[in-house]
Amino acid sequence: MISADRLEKLLHRLINIYSPSGKENDILDYLKGYFKRNNIPTLIQDVDETRYNLVVLPENGQAELALIGHVDTVAAYDIEDYGWHQHEDIISGLGTADMKSGCAAMVEAFLTLRSRYGPDVPAALCLVVGEEENGDGAAKLIEDCHFPWAVIGEPTNLVACLSCYGYLETQLLSMGKRFHASLANNGDNTIETLLQMMLRVSQYLRDQRPELVYNFRDLYSNRSGLTVPDRCEAWLDVHLPPDAAIGEIVTELEEACLASESRKTDLESHFHIETIDAGYSLPEKGPVVETLRDIYTRMQLCWQSGDFRSHSDANQLWAAGIKPIVLGPGLLENAHVRDECVSFPQVLQAAQIYLDLMHQLFCGQKSQ
Repeated sequence: MISADRLEKLLHRLINIYSPSGKENDILDYLKGYFKRNNIPTLIQDVDETRYNLVVLPENGQAELALIGHVDTVAAYDIEDYGWHQHEDIISGLGTADMKSGCAAMVEAFLTLRSRYGPDVPAALCLVVGEEENGDGAAKLIEDCHFPWAVIGEPTNLVACLSCYGYLETQLLSMGKRFHASLANNGDNTIETLLQMMLRVSQYLRDQRPELVYNFRDLYSNRSGLTVPDRCEAWLDVHLPPDAAIGEIVTELEEACLASESRKTDLESHFHIETIDAGYSLPEKGPVVETLRDIYTRMQLCWQSGDFRSHSDANQLWAAGIKPIVLGPGLLENAHVRDECVSFPQVLQAAQIYLDLMHQLFCGQKSQ
């Protein structure tokens, strides 16, 4: 049976450990010790010289389902106050929604299952690093492991997301000559050129592709004092519906970005694609989905499937031939914000769903 007290204590501890992408070692060391104290052997999967994933596999045979969560967060808005706060049933703090609550619920469900049925249940638990940056933890995971199905505990408000948006990450860059600010009107300006590129891209996306969600981030130029800088760049994130024609969109984006390249200029404009991850859509059928529907009925929860509108490790898993369902506690709109929060009763429900899913798939009846 899920222990609300044990789950709350674990979540409290995870939230109070600062673990931005690239600096996940403290939380991983804590979780490694937590599993050891509960007599659960873990596989340490090195991602780079200092960082690793934690993976728990069945002792006999291949896992048929993996619970997957990322332990990293975005950087703290206030490094002096990022930890646990609680008001009635609402818990706030960095990572509460994205996705330490999901990780804690998965760990609690897995511990409960293992304590009752031992190490041979064909389910895995994978806690990975780097999701908020370059997804290197998931990339390493799929190098060494394969599972037919996965559940990823991103914040979906307990909606079972069988579809996931695709993702494009692109760099817009203008380069030219550096010259004195008093002569700015007499030559090509890298900043103005970049802004024009951004405006063309924005107009194209609004007019031609309104179904896409886009965001410009990390706009900056070389520090130049009283001069026109010789380099200016911006990064563009685009989230695309699962059935979007990514190839066509990439071509159209590049054409919009570089539309003025034919005019005579000393500037160079560049459109560089850093990341392309396709979206996907799973059908509402099959034993895992049907089991989830049954669990929701028994728990008197409203069943609805939906799209996960953000980029996540699910995209990489799908590309590797794994069928991921994104399902976790919390709201996506509460992720990456100063007042990030989650409802603890919903974290409890998530743990019960994860436990019942593994129990009913592999042990033949619902959990008690």
